[in-house]
Amino acid sequence: MKYIAALDQGTTSSRCILFDETGRPVSTHAIEYRQIYPRPGWVEHDPEDIWRSQLQALRAAVEKSGVQASDIQAVGITNQRETTLLWDRKTGESGHNAIVWQCRRTAAIIERLVAEGCGEEIAARTGLVPDAYFSGSKLKWLLDEDRALRKRAENGELCFGTVDSFLTYRLTGGKVHVTDATNASRTMLFNLEKQCWDDEMLSMLNVPKSVLPDVTDSSCVVGVLDKSILGREIPIAALAGDQHAALYGQACFDAGMAKNTYGTGCFLLLNTGSRIVRSQNGLVSTMAWRVDGKPVYALEGSVFVAGAAVQWLRDELGLIGSAAETQALAESIRDNGGVYLVPAFTGLGAPYWDMYARGILVGLTRGTGRAQIARAALESIAYQSMDVLDAMSEDMGERVRVLRADGGASANDFLMQFQADMLGVDVVRPRVTETTALGAAMLAGRAVGLWNDGELRSIWRSEKVFSPKRDAVTVADCRRRWKKAVEKARRWAEEE
Repeated sequence: MKYIAALDQGTTSSRCILFDETGRPVSTHAIEYRQIYPRPGWVEHDPEDIWRSQLQALRAAVEKSGVQASDIQAVGITNQRETTLLWDRKTGESGHNAIVWQCRRTAAIIERLVAEGCGEEIAARTGLVPDAYFSGSKLKWLLDEDRALRKRAENGELCFGTVDSFLTYRLTGGKVHVTDATNASRTMLFNLEKQCWDDEMLSMLNVPKSVLPDVTDSSCVVGVLDKSILGREIPIAALAGDQHAALYGQACFDAGMAKNTYGTGCFLLLNTGSRIVRSQNGLVSTMAWRVDGKPVYALEGSVFVAGAAVQWLRDELGLIGSAAETQALAESIRDNGGVYLVPAFTGLGAPYWDMYARGILVGLTRGTGRAQIARAALESIAYQSMDVLDAMSEDMGERVRVLRADGGASANDFLMQFQADMLGVDVVRPRVTETTALGAAMLAGRAVGLWNDGELRSIWRSEKVFSPKRDAVTVADCRRRWKKAVEKARRWAEEE
């Protein structure tokens, strides 16, 4: 039996899953690591925490499986996107904590660019909506804050990268500094149409080109695992941002197919094929993947806080002991009792793009308890995804007929059914819900000849279909109340 090791470096944990040649997961290991909040709205990770946890997860998954390193054909890497790192080109040491995609510290930089009339040019060149979410402004902030760091960057002494780039550098023993087209497309520095770093964007953000990695396809051998890691050199054969890997892992290979990943955030991607669709409704045009030098594009809507809202119930409020409790609590009551949670803890993403929105819980009465709040948290995930799908349908001129769901929260039957009800379309959960890791494995397996394109299609299998059940009047009322709650949360932290 042959195997692929998929490294899934996420926002709150690092995971490794070993897949066999049928696409079946045979071993997994995950390690949570620290979240750092230096100020309100700021989010950081220690790069060494990322590295250690991912390395340990890889070794532990291989050890648990009993698989020999000689049977592992390739390693695929998928990662939290937009998170921004700088490290010494020679030593690999980090110059600063990683600035996480959720971090809002660069909102003022984005505001200035928009005020200077750069918004349309940014969208035209990169496909992105100007927002603190993306890597470019984070990198600019790092270099502007520390003159010594900027001088080192200009002298070619530093490497910039998203997490895929950082891990590849470390895994190859400092031999390779690359990223793939999907991760590059999330930096606000990459020209989506020309498929290269954009000199105008680099100038706009005052970023020296010398810090940038080379851009590769999503499925190709970029280097080999240093022998010290598993005792053998193994090809690193895929790099892809987590949401792009999930789209691939869901076998959404054809234009018009869509998936939603229910993780820390929620990320809905729609394959638009070889065509770049320019959104008129607050979505971003982005890469789906690039294979054999051919770009495939997507429309994307990003929800910043989804599963993180459930973590908030557990860790900050202490209302639940585990995420799994929310389904029983939600199903223990007939409805939400008029309670709505808008979890805009780090602003609102698509389709609102409100950096100054903040979380609110509305509709509270004396009878509000744990069940209502837990249900409101789950419903908020579905409502935010509904807003994104509505925008997508508007841009495409037709309704998406089926939504493929994955990610940790997709295991929650209440959430999946409520999502189908609010969308009015079937929501399909696959047998393998870890489709982010599966997508990385599929891309890596393709690169080393383990699977061809036809065989990749056959790996995906449906586990359960959730069809709409609620009547149109109830759905319309729920939608109206949600929209009202969102308006209460918007612009809350804006300076008066």
